[in-house]
Parts: sequence; C-alpha cells; structure tokens
Amino acid sequence: MIPEPLTEEERCALIKLAREALVAGVSGIPLSKLNFSTLPERLQQPGATFVTLTRRGELRGCIGTLEAQIALAEDVRQHAVAAALHDYRFPPVGVSEIQEIEIEVSYLTCPAPLHYDNPGDLLRKLRPCIDGVLIRDGWHRATFLPQVWEKLPDPADFLSHLCMKMGRPPDIWRKQPLEIFTYQVEEMHEHTG
Repeated sequence: MIPEPLTEEERCALIKLAREALVAGVSGIPLSKLNFSTLPERLQQPGATFVTLTRRGELRGCIGTLEAQIALAEDVRQHAVAAALHDYRFPPVGVSEIQEIEIEVSYLTCPAPLHYDNPGDLLRKLRPCIDGVLIRDGWHRATFLPQVWEKLPDPADFLSHLCMKMGRPPDIWRKQPLEIFTYQVEEMHEHTG
C-alpha cells in the first residue's frame, strides 16, 4: 500500500501540473523546468504514476510507469503529455479537444510478486477493484490499473483481456505459469465544470 495518502494540497498540485502539461504539450510548447522549491516535499520524491485522459466518458489516452524513477511531480507532467500525444491507440489530442479532456492521475505502489500454484489459485488471490495487475511472459508484458476491474469485473475475463493486451493468446494464463505482480493506486480526478 501507499504508506500515507497524499494530502489534498498535494493531490490538487498534481492535477494542476498534469493540466498545465497537457495544455502545453498539445499546444506544441515545451515543458518549462519545474521549480521544485514551490512544490510540497512529497512531490519532489520519486514516484510512479499513470495519467489517464477521457473525453465524454471515453478513454482518450493513458500512459505511465510502474517504477518510480523521477520526481513525482515531473513523472505526472511527462505522462500527461505522453497520454495526450503518444498513446499509439489514439490520434494525438487536438487543441480543440483540450476543454473536454478530463484528467485522472493514479499514484502507484511498487509492484509485488503474486505467487500462485495453479490458475484457480491465481483467480482466488486476485483482489478485484483493489489490485492493479502486471503480467509478464518473457519479453511480453502488460498491465491493467485497478480501475479496469469496473469494465472487466470477472477475474478470468480480466486476465484473458490482459493476456491479449500483452500480445499473447487470451488463455495463456490457464496453460502456463506467468509472472504476476500486483500493486495498488491512489486515484486523483480533475473536477471539471
């Protein structure tokens, strides 16, 4: 689990940074250097996030990382721009869309291995709506944030879709052992309108 939830001030600062980065990125303006002295201490520490963009309730982009490598504030800014411009599943967000885009930031815990004995054991150990899941099969890997459980509430279905996202057959999790990791997130939503 995330040791201590972010404060309201920290959450608002991250959403504001994501919005500013989104607007700059879509407008073709390079991100300015962050002034860390103006940020809460926790946002200066390494953190891993995913930034999800939606438009009219539909996914418009989602990019992030599972490993904390840079300051949390900078991680959010970079992923806001990447979700808008570099999610291969969607065309880049246009300037005309900016006002309709809603931002969600997911602050991740460090993924932990999930040990299981067989497919049934794996299904029993997954915690829908709590765990994000990362699967690996050699060089192939994919993840679903815990929020994906809302659309895929059945654990078997969840795993099958995750295997397809990884580029493998949907039933591979039933036929061979995979590396499975779980993590949790603290979600922050932009309050628009």
